[in-house]
Amino acid sequence: MKTYMPKPDNIERKWYVVDAKGKTLGRLASQVASILKGKHKPIYSPHMDTGDFVIIVNASEVELTGKKKEQKMYRRHSGYPGGLKEVSYERMIREKPEKVVYEAVWGMIPHNRLGRKMITKLKVFRGPEHKHQAQKPEKLEFKY
Repeated sequence: MKTYMPKPDNIERKWYVVDAKGKTLGRLASQVASILKGKHKPIYSPHMDTGDFVIIVNASEVELTGKKKEQKMYRRHSGYPGGLKEVSYERMIREKPEKVVYEAVWGMIPHNRLGRKMITKLKVFRGPEHKHQAQKPEKLEFKY
């Protein structure tokens, strides 16, 4: 009995649509990250990208628990002295809700070449409409 190793041309990728309306950000991000990695498939292999495409709609209506709406900050640094930029969650969800969901999912996948390849399969949209109807995506519901 030999261990099965998937070949890149044998991997079939599906498209899924996830509605983020009313969902908790972290729980949603962890489930989506698992699908992007391919952990839901029997052919999962940690050194290969076996995941599927995920379209997230209604990103502007994602929820946070507790006082995170007022306290959560997004930070980035330019690399120069005094180059720390901070943006509150309230401002980020108002101006760039797609980035809020994208950052949450990116934090849950590997930060290497493989992770950068996986994150390209994530498509996030502010409202209920998306431009990937031609791929015939399946609606995906999570159990949490």
